[in-house]
Amino acid sequence: MTSSEDSGAAVAVLERQAPPERRRPRVLRWCIAAAIALAGICYSSWVLEFVLPLGLNPVRSFLSELDAQGRSYGWVFSAADTITGTLALVAALAGLFAFSLRPLSTLAWVALGCFGAATIADAQWPLRPCDDCQADSGLFPQLHQIHALTSTLAVTSIFVAMIGFSVAAFRYRRWPILRHAGLWILVLGSVVTIWMLIADNLPGNYALGIAQRIQVGSMSLWLIALAVQIWVAERALNDDDPARSPATAAPRTRPHRIRPSRRIPPPSGPGRQLR
Repeated sequence: MTSSEDSGAAVAVLERQAPPERRRPRVLRWCIAAAIALAGICYSSWVLEFVLPLGLNPVRSFLSELDAQGRSYGWVFSAADTITGTLALVAALAGLFAFSLRPLSTLAWVALGCFGAATIADAQWPLRPCDDCQADSGLFPQLHQIHALTSTLAVTSIFVAMIGFSVAAFRYRRWPILRHAGLWILVLGSVVTIWMLIADNLPGNYALGIAQRIQVGSMSLWLIALAVQIWVAERALNDDDPARSPATAAPRTRPHRIRPSRRIPPPSGPGRQLR
C-alpha cells in the first residue's frame, strides 16, 4: 500500500472515530449553507418575468407588481418569496445555535431572520390594485398598504445582515469571500438603493424598475456568496479542531517561539577537567 493510500485510510478511520457531537454541527452548518443558497436562488425568481407573458415594462414596473392581487402567474412569485423567507428564517435560527456568537454576528443572524419573516409576510399580503388604493403617496406610504411596510422591513433587514456579516468578516479577519466579493456586492446594492431613494422623490421615472431589479439581484448574489463562504469555511476546518465560526471567533495569535539557549553546558562525568 502506498503512502497516499495509507493517509487516505487514516483519514477515513479518524472520520469514523470522530465523536457524533462534533460531526453534527458540521452537518448542520452545511445544511445552513444549502438553505441560504436556495433562498438566494428563489429570491431571484423575478427573472421569470422575461419568460412568462406578464405584459409589464421592467423599466417602469416594480417587482411587487409581479404578484399583485389578480395578476396572472402571481402565485409563482408569491410561492418563491414564501420559500425564500422560510429558508432564510430557518437558516438564521439554526445559525444562532450552530456558530459561536459575538455582538456583530448575533445582529447579522437576527437581521437575516427578520428578512425571512418580512419576506413571508410580503408574499402573504401582496400589493393591492391601484383602484383599491387610497392616498398611497405621502410621508409614510407604508401606512396605506401592508405590503409596502413588509417590503421596507425586508430590505432594511437584509442590508443590516449584509453589513453585520461584512464588518464581522473584517473585524475578525475571517471569511475572505465576504471581505472581497461580498463587499463589492454590498457596495453595488447600496449605490442602487441610494439611486432609488433619491429618484423616488424627484419628478419622472429614472428607470426605478431597473434599479430595483439590480438591488434585489445584488441581495440574491450576496446570499449565495454567504452560503458559499460557509461551505468553504467548513470544508477547510480540520476534523481534529473543534468546529467554530470563522467570522465570529477571536483572531488567532501566533504562539511565542522560545529559541533554545546557545550556551554549551560544561562537561560532566569522570573526564571533567577542573580549571
